Amino acid sequence: MRPGTKVFLACQPIDLRNGFDGLSAKVQAVLRQDPFSGHLFVFRGKRGDYFKAIYWDGSGMCLFAKRLEKGKFVWPPLVDGGLMLTPAQLALLIEGIDWRRTVAPEPTAAPSLI
Repeated sequence: MRPGTKVFLACQPIDLRNGFDGLSAKVQAVLRQDPFSGHLFVFRGKRGDYFKAIYWDGSGMCLFAKRLEKGKFVWPPLVDGGLMLTPAQLALLIEGIDWRRTVAPEPTAAPSLI
């Protein structure tokens, strides 16, 4: 992903038979975002062991998918809309790790040299 790319996660499960066009429509309807913005949009199926993500790279739409052989992806509560993840949280999600327990440290001021 390019620097500055945001990761949007849809909270409600969707029908993952959707392809590029169906997922692009879900980005607009569910997440209220532009699917051609260059951001990454992640959706899960009802069983929770499969997700799809779409991303516009500037020359075409990319579609990514992963199915876990055991277990389920950790997902936020089933509410309307979505939320934004950090790249680190996305990496944990893809690995099937509980990304909700990761908290980015608060920025700190540079130490004083005086």
